[in-house]
Amino acid sequence: MANILKGKKIVLGITGSIAAYKACYIIRGLIKRGAEVQVVITPAGKEFITPITLSALTSKPVISEFFAQRDGTWNSHVDLGLWADAMLIAPATASTIGKMANGVADNMLITTYLSAKAPVFVAPAMDLDMYAHPSTQKNLDTLRSYGNHIIEPATGELASHLVGKG
Repeated sequence: MANILKGKKIVLGITGSIAAYKACYIIRGLIKRGAEVQVVITPAGKEFITPITLSALTSKPVISEFFAQRDGTWNSHVDLGLWADAMLIAPATASTIGKMANGVADNMLITTYLSAKAPVFVAPAMDLDMYAHPSTQKNLDTLRSYGNHIIEPATGELASHLVGKG
């Protein structure tokens, strides 16, 4: 069987969820299968996992701002959106899902999403009541209507110690 990820360029969007640590496993899996991974992380995502960890795994600088802090270099969300063969947002918080559904372009991840020409995969990660809330479900339906692929969350123990889908 041919490896469909070999040589593919993947933008991995990481948001401010306790599930952000799982991005390390996603990165390792994608790279092991031959993909090139570029991480774009939201400001809240950096509260849960450090860019240093992610950069060490991808061998690439992590992008989180429009301008690089060290030298002021412009990080072009348009170029990044065109570069990608696929975009995966994992974990995707309710906030990020809402911004994606409504075009709220207030961070590098959302502007990259809005510029992407490649297939987009969204993996929601939040508490079960947040996930089940009608506004979250409406936003997910909107993303589906745009052609995005939603990766449904598994059922299990959540960070809140509740058990459910989220």
